[in-house]
Amino acid sequence: MTILDALADPQLFARHFAPAPTWAAWRAFLAALFALPMSAEELATYRCHTGREAPPSGPAREAWVRVGRRGGKSRVAALVAVFLACFRDYSQVLGPGERALAMVLASDRRQARVIFRYVRALLEVPMLRQLVERETAESIDLTNKITIEVHAASFRSVRGYTVLGAILDEVAFWRTDDSASPDEEVVNALRPAMATVPGGLLLGISSPYARRGVLWKQDRAHYGKAGDVLVWAAPTRAMNPTVGAALVERAYADDPASAAAEWGAEFRSDVEAFLTREAVEACVTPDCRERPPVAGVRYFGFCDPSGGSADSMTLAIAHSEPGESGAPSRAVLDAVRERRPPFSPEAVVSDFAAVLETYRVSAVTGDRYAGEWPRERFAVHGIHYAPAAKPKSDLYRDLLPLVNGRRVELLDVPRLVAQLVNLERRTARGGRDSIDHAPGAHDDVANAVAGVAERVAGRRRGVTPADLYGEREVVPSDPYDSRRSEWINQRT
Repeated sequence: MTILDALADPQLFARHFAPAPTWAAWRAFLAALFALPMSAEELATYRCHTGREAPPSGPAREAWVRVGRRGGKSRVAALVAVFLACFRDYSQVLGPGERALAMVLASDRRQARVIFRYVRALLEVPMLRQLVERETAESIDLTNKITIEVHAASFRSVRGYTVLGAILDEVAFWRTDDSASPDEEVVNALRPAMATVPGGLLLGISSPYARRGVLWKQDRAHYGKAGDVLVWAAPTRAMNPTVGAALVERAYADDPASAAAEWGAEFRSDVEAFLTREAVEACVTPDCRERPPVAGVRYFGFCDPSGGSADSMTLAIAHSEPGESGAPSRAVLDAVRERRPPFSPEAVVSDFAAVLETYRVSAVTGDRYAGEWPRERFAVHGIHYAPAAKPKSDLYRDLLPLVNGRRVELLDVPRLVAQLVNLERRTARGGRDSIDHAPGAHDDVANAVAGVAERVAGRRRGVTPADLYGEREVVPSDPYDSRRSEWINQRT
């Protein structure tokens, strides 16, 4: 029985994919995926969405599906997972006691359960229900030694398994603070796990986002080209005509760039990677997690505060070193601290103040978050807190030439590298650029490092009030305070 036979069978999946005309384009996709005969209409759909002319000569080893929102991707992916798990025999490749896995992977387990719920519903048909041996919230064991299981997008969690199929859900949006390229690392870990399974299938499905990552690379490498890697690209209404045209038209009128990605399945041209992984890693001192304080060196600090419930609170400390042969000075990162939520802000301020004391820093610059409370809490510990003059986006913009010119020495902190690499440059309608973290990601460590790097490497010859924060003194903050001018004159 082919997957198209199962799709049309009233005893199997026909009622889950009714009315049939709505799923016509997906039938063409499934025919291409498994190299099944296609009608003239299905062949025309195949040519339109793959850029190929000739039908496939064999089943796909990998498929990358770039389809707009509400296009039916998740339901079809669940169908593929159930078909691979229930309608094929893998007994010849499994050892005693070994189970093969059909994996559903997403950025986190909660998102992966969307497809998993479709899988569970498909297995409720009487013909397949008898195959279910055991069921938990995140896995279903079948009597044929197959397990359908939910996994988070981690290259560590997919190792050690025999994988017959893997569904990568919304792979264009996989982001973590622990890896600069989680999608590529997961794919590289999955391919060996599927190497011994005949007909093993890697299926990546997503609405597109920025022009980077594994979906973008596979699209560029294989779209319109013959082979066992199938790339299918289609707007929402081409795959699901029940989505209202008026809804899509309104979205294009409100925000053309966003709508082109969400509904038109086009990679966004207004969102670009800000820093390359190669440039960032070239600035990292290998195996150096922290540099101890050195006598006679003047250190600077930057803090990114947080209320303790959602974002991390971070601190970065750095010093300046002269460049060689008259070259501009370099910012050398000495220490990074991150406290992840939940936490008590007052307790973290106390901990950070102790670190600043170790590096003889009595004045710290910081994000303008939460009004006066950072200034007040640091003052309790004898630390002057001055809000940064520049917004976060400008700090990142100033960091770019420092990284590309290798004028900053970073610590070997994976979360820092991942957050820097995952920064995005967005262009608004008015043409103004902004730099920020990707959707669902974080940049708390990167923000603190960018702030201290800008302050250290951005120093000029001569003395300014910002440069004159003493090691154990605090410059008067009131610009009209007579003591401020007297203090500066004494220091110069």
